[in-house]
Amino acid sequence: MAATETIQIPLGYQAPDFALPDVVSNTTTTLNDIKGRKGTVVMFICNHCPYVVHVLSELIRIGKEYSKMDIGFVAISSNDVINYPDDSPDKMKDLALEQHFPFPYLYDESQEVAKSYQAACTPDISVFDSALRCIYRGQLDGSRPNNEVPVTGSDLRNVLDCLLHGKPIPEKQIPSIGCNIKWK
Repeated sequence: MAATETIQIPLGYQAPDFALPDVVSNTTTTLNDIKGRKGTVVMFICNHCPYVVHVLSELIRIGKEYSKMDIGFVAISSNDVINYPDDSPDKMKDLALEQHFPFPYLYDESQEVAKSYQAACTPDISVFDSALRCIYRGQLDGSRPNNEVPVTGSDLRNVLDCLLHGKPIPEKQIPSIGCNIKWK
């Protein structure tokens, strides 16, 4: 598994809009549909990446916990499903239902949304404030498959807590690391 980092770009950019199919509900979901009143988390994930598999239960836990505090969440898969059939929409739906995703799981077939967010890896996590300005592009926490660091979600939790309590967002942001997005 080749490790790829989140692309570090200047914060403060506006979240790009999207309209993508939700693999569970079979409806089109937009950025406005998932936007939280206090903030929004956009995660690029996929079914098969060992880095995502390693942290998925914590992403789900954080989604359940913080969505109750007016933070919106969405997971998007942009992988090429021809060469990576484990990431196909039907298998995405199976995973979302099996794991009880508390957020929509969207399929970015054209890969245009991943490109607009400059997503590079899975998981690739961005946090936006109430005005949809990016305040964080970084890791969930320091845990990686086989590094024996517990999965806690500490980095993402800290950012969300700062956002919710009006505290400064940490300037030091460690990029997420994961499998590269499987481009067509």
